Amino acid sequence: MAVPTGQVAPAGPSAAARARSARRFLVGIAAVAALGGALFGYDTGVISGALPFMEAHFGLTSLGEGVITSALLIGAAFGSLIGGRMSDALGRRNSLLWAGAVFLGGALAVALSPSVAAMTVARFVLGLAVGSASVITPLYLSEIAPAHLRGRLVSFNSLMIVSGQLLAYLLNAVLAHWAAWRWMLGLAALPAVALSAGLLFLPDTPRWYISKGRRDEAARVLGRTLPADAVPAELARIDHARALEDDARRGAWRQLRTPWLRRLLLIGIGLAAVQQITGVNAVVYFAPKILASTGLGTGASITATIAVGVISVVATAVGMSLIDRVGRRPMLLTGLAGMTVSLALLGASFRLPHSPAVSALVLALMVLYMAFMQGTLNTGVWLLLAEMFPLQVRGLAMGAAVFVMWLVNFGVALAFPLLLDAVGAGTTFWFFGAMCVLSLVFCRRYAPETKGLALEDLEHVLRKTVTVQGN
Repeated sequence: MAVPTGQVAPAGPSAAARARSARRFLVGIAAVAALGGALFGYDTGVISGALPFMEAHFGLTSLGEGVITSALLIGAAFGSLIGGRMSDALGRRNSLLWAGAVFLGGALAVALSPSVAAMTVARFVLGLAVGSASVITPLYLSEIAPAHLRGRLVSFNSLMIVSGQLLAYLLNAVLAHWAAWRWMLGLAALPAVALSAGLLFLPDTPRWYISKGRRDEAARVLGRTLPADAVPAELARIDHARALEDDARRGAWRQLRTPWLRRLLLIGIGLAAVQQITGVNAVVYFAPKILASTGLGTGASITATIAVGVISVVATAVGMSLIDRVGRRPMLLTGLAGMTVSLALLGASFRLPHSPAVSALVLALMVLYMAFMQGTLNTGVWLLLAEMFPLQVRGLAMGAAVFVMWLVNFGVALAFPLLLDAVGAGTTFWFFGAMCVLSLVFCRRYAPETKGLALEDLEHVLRKTVTVQGN
């Protein structure tokens, strides 16, 4: 994450030292804050390995599998609403501290649950932390990063999410030999402790400090990410945005009644729904069940899922390297086209007779689908949601969009096992392919481009773009 030469004066060792210090600070910020993303990924991915053993332990039906899987997601939906409002009131850092504490308690409660009812409640509570972190972490990173690094830093959260899922798949494969599903679930407590400890040493974001009238603290944080001569201009830019907001402020909900803001919120909600209705979490949560339906045994299916985790990490890293150069819209459109083809082929593969070769083909097509999804759509949507809303409504609007994302995720997780029983895997994946086609049409028409613009400048650009789209 090198600082471009246009951003730092080349003369003198002090400038070079400041640049190195800024890089270290930003890397540290990203590493600690994005532990929230890793916990998000681990807690959503670990269920895929634990579920086959929980099915035997609790005698679960397909509906029971859906309920236990989706309990975390309905909790995450409400957690996203709590996280958005809490981050505006308490700050991004303090809100992440709260999420870390709930992550810790929720992980232990899930691991020790003695019954289906207790497991469902514990996963709901854990979901509150997952949902809060899914809003607060990208918000924190987007506001603390300078414009030329924002895409890569916010996308780093996406990388940590899929890395957390990969870690879950690896531990699932190891612990499956002992059917140690409670350990699979309980190990999420360790990164929760690391997140809470690391946050104690981090500041909040300059934009939040200024929103609370704490200009000196905002200047100190900006001084750690920008050259000294750039700090006054950035403070003035944020101050100007705040003055415009204060002149027009009538409360965040009333602001969202403004036609262009209401339309922008609907676009954000649409993007959030697109990320889920295209089927990604059907693969994340149920990959072993999908592979087992082709004839693989439980242990082999759990181990094979590691390939899904590996490609997700690699694809997200590639997407991070491209998104600030290629742009958000081209990434979304390319990814959705690739996902459509992958899902069409995946659905067709389930029409073939069961054999080891067909199992390998299904796994390969799942991996191809996840490569397109994680490298483009997942990275792009999280970044857009963190960037596209004005500061005065950013926490509320992003919380509302992510709330819808989790509700759609909940619906997919609850319905997927039932769909597999009712119509089979082939028809189910063709349905997701049709959703990709509709999503491609939506993104082509409405998805904004935010590449390279400071957050305070985006409002003017998006106001014009959204107004034109509405006419």
